[in-house]
Amino acid sequence: MMQAGIFTGYFPYELEEVARRIRALGFNTVQLDLHFKEIDLSAGQITKDKARKVRDTFRDHDLPICCLSGYTNIIHPDRAEREKRLAYLKEIIRNAREFGSPYVISETGTYNTESDWVHHPRNKTEEGFEECRNVLSDLAQTAYDHGAVFLLETYVNNVVGSVEETVRMFAQVDHPGLGLLMDPTNYFEAHNIDRMDQVLNQVFDTLTDKIRIAHAKDVKRAGSDKSEKHADIGDEDAHEGLTFRGVGEIELPAPGLGSLNYDLYLKRLSDKHPNIPVIIEHLTEDDVPRAKTFLDGKFRANGL
Repeated sequence: MMQAGIFTGYFPYELEEVARRIRALGFNTVQLDLHFKEIDLSAGQITKDKARKVRDTFRDHDLPICCLSGYTNIIHPDRAEREKRLAYLKEIIRNAREFGSPYVISETGTYNTESDWVHHPRNKTEEGFEECRNVLSDLAQTAYDHGAVFLLETYVNNVVGSVEETVRMFAQVDHPGLGLLMDPTNYFEAHNIDRMDQVLNQVFDTLTDKIRIAHAKDVKRAGSDKSEKHADIGDEDAHEGLTFRGVGEIELPAPGLGSLNYDLYLKRLSDKHPNIPVIIEHLTEDDVPRAKTFLDGKFRANGL
């Protein structure tokens, strides 16, 4: 059976309290965000002892960590800023096994300096793709050298933003240190959201063997609000990746609040990954029970 999980970052508390609250909601796995009120896991501050404390606390609450958040703009156009971001991402990758999972996730980034989720023309150039490929190759090798796997998460406004670009990147970086985080909502734009089933089937027809972990949020047209959208999740220090809710024509709400064909998504996902963790995101703590009920209902209805 598939497992419902949740990002730990939606619970802005000390480590023990985060684990207690998540387990009380009935989850049995988590995606680890490296942010707790009493533990400094920022750049240069990760140690084996801290990682093991986090790992063991979640294990003590029957919440194995299935993957780690490493989200950053890996091709930031300011070279000094890029190197700083990549250094921290590699620090997370090197310590991933100590946290309890080999999988570390990030999107591929954008050349836009104002936002990690806004398009830039260079994203869709051969030069941009090649530069991103070189960074991904290095991350894949770093992961492999430390018993980990870097998971690429596609997002439409980033360098790797379409099904075709994702397939091409995996063809060019054919490496055991690279895998795919499956989030179907990230492939949709105004021009293809009305062809949802076709796009979903294309994703699974071409990328199933690369998938390691899956996400559960939703997708819908944004209506009149074309701005970059963020939610207040009750933590002023939260990473922007936890508050982001879409930009331009597309909004990315919590699971069950959009138009994603969840029945098709989960059926195709289960074909080759029947026990995969499916991690809920894009919500606030008070909405977690509803979202979990929705996802569990889809699992049950589809026999998953």
